[in-house]
Formats: sequence, C-alpha cells, structure tokens
Amino acid sequence: MRNTLRRPWHPLPAGQALVFPMDDDSGDRLAGTLHRPPDPATDRPLVLLIHGLAGSEDSPYIRAAAGAVLSRGHAVLRLNLRGAGPFVGRTRQRYHAGRTADVRAVLAHLARDLPDVTAAGVVVVGYSLAGNMVLKLMGEGEALPPVVRAAVAVSAPIDLSATSHRFLKPRNRPYHLWLLRQMKAETLATPAEPGSAEASRQAAVRRARTIYGFDNDYVAPANGWRDAEEYYRVNSARRFMSAITRPTLVIHALDDPWIAPEPYLDFDWAAHPALLPLIVTKGGHVGFHGARENDGAILGGGWLDRCLVRFLETLA
Repeated sequence: MRNTLRRPWHPLPAGQALVFPMDDDSGDRLAGTLHRPPDPATDRPLVLLIHGLAGSEDSPYIRAAAGAVLSRGHAVLRLNLRGAGPFVGRTRQRYHAGRTADVRAVLAHLARDLPDVTAAGVVVVGYSLAGNMVLKLMGEGEALPPVVRAAVAVSAPIDLSATSHRFLKPRNRPYHLWLLRQMKAETLATPAEPGSAEASRQAAVRRARTIYGFDNDYVAPANGWRDAEEYYRVNSARRFMSAITRPTLVIHALDDPWIAPEPYLDFDWAAHPALLPLIVTKGGHVGFHGARENDGAILGGGWLDRCLVRFLETLA
C-alpha cells in the first residue's frame, strides 16, 4: 500500500528505449528501457526486471531495483509485459501469469542483438504476478534459454487459485477493487471490432465484479482455457518449482495480505538446492519497507534491493 499511496519516485539516468516484436504472428510488441552503468563490468550479468499485475517499467519497485543494480555495475532492462506501459491499448493480446513465451522471445532478441550486454548472462527478476511467471520460466526445462543465469521471484502467487480466492476476503476489498479497475482499464483500452469474439469478452470484462470473474470470463477464454481454475492449474509456479536447476532466490513475506502462506510453508525447499528461500514473517506484498541505509552495497538502498544485490554478488 505504501508504494500505491505515496508513489515514491526513483530517478534514473537516461536509458535506451527498446522494442521487442513477438514471434507469434500477432503483430504485438513489448517495450522496455535498457540502462547501461557508467563503468560497465563485463563479468556482471544483465538484470531483467519484470513488473506485476497492472504495473509497468515505471512501477516504484522496478525503478528502485534498477537504481540499485546500476550502482553495482550491472546493466538493467526494465521490461513492460504485453499490453502494458507504452503499448497499453496497442496489442491484440495481453499478458497473464504464465505467459513465459513472451519472456523467452525477449531473451532471444537480447542474446542475438545485444551480445555485449548479455555476455555474462541474464538474471531475470519478477515481482508479484511476474514472480510466478519467472518461477514457471525457470522450471520449464529445455525451454529455458541458455542465456538465463539465475532468477529472483518476489511475492510470487505460486498457487494462483489460492491467491485469487484470498483476494475475496473482506480485508482485501479496497485493494481488490482498485486492482480490478486497473485491469479493466488496461484491457478495454484496446478497441474490439463490433460482433467479434473479443467484443464479447470485453463485455464480460465490463461485467466482472471480482478478479476471479475477470480471469474466468476473460483471461481463460482469451487464451484457450475452459475457466479460471484451468488457467490457474496450468500456470501456477508451484507445479514447476521442483524442476528448477539454476540459482533462484525466492523472497516472500508470510504476512502478505493477498498470498496465502501455506504454499510456501508446505514446499520442500531442502529437496531443491537450486531454490534459495528467503521467507520472512513481515514485509507485506512487494513491500519490505525497512529502514534505508548506506551499508556499503547500495547508497540508500531498501531491504529488498539490498537482498537483490547480495544475491547478484554470489553469482560473481
């Protein structure tokens, strides 16, 4: 809530605008901004930052993390998912919690077109919905691009069904309704041809009263699933985490109001050494607003960003 209410702004140096065409014949493109550090280090991987639901490359947590890793000599790419950021209302399809094909397409473009930036590999960092996406990506076996060196997931809804139902609790109603309005606005920004299947689905978007209803009546049919529960079952990261073999830091707070703790507490972390759980009692949802300090790693860095930097240092 702090990020939403205060909307802190984290200044960044000028970056390079990039556009990534998708290879699915949709004509859709993804936008991102690449920042190169003043004194680039060839042994430090590119950090790819991916926002959560109704976010963009300018979400406060994305900008804060970008500044943190830039200060440690990493190049960083702030990526907008399909239909977010500059391309709101300009894509035929939209992102969802399991759309890892889009991330793979971006990684392929980076490896081919910017070999100097990706020479030391890429660390993919996902927040909230994108955290689920990143964990799914890391567990997809041979589909995972070789350029990916490691990953970080923050406040990931690894059981999508449990998360969607938890949103319905009375205490979550204000944020639930705010988030639903943002999701509707993003979706309806793309005009639909009258009488088309998309027009029918957009009518369902207007009628949706919950995120579950939005997922059931729009996201699922738009992507070929029967209903919300099938969408959740197919794309929940929990199904893929046991197959992860590259270093992956998983950060989560047990007091997250929107994500149930049980999927994290019930997972056998010890049996999967590539997964590095950082499960804390307090922190909220993509919050972790500890005191900012200069600890020698990041000037003024918050707790979450200091953890990210420490993890990157272990990869050196």
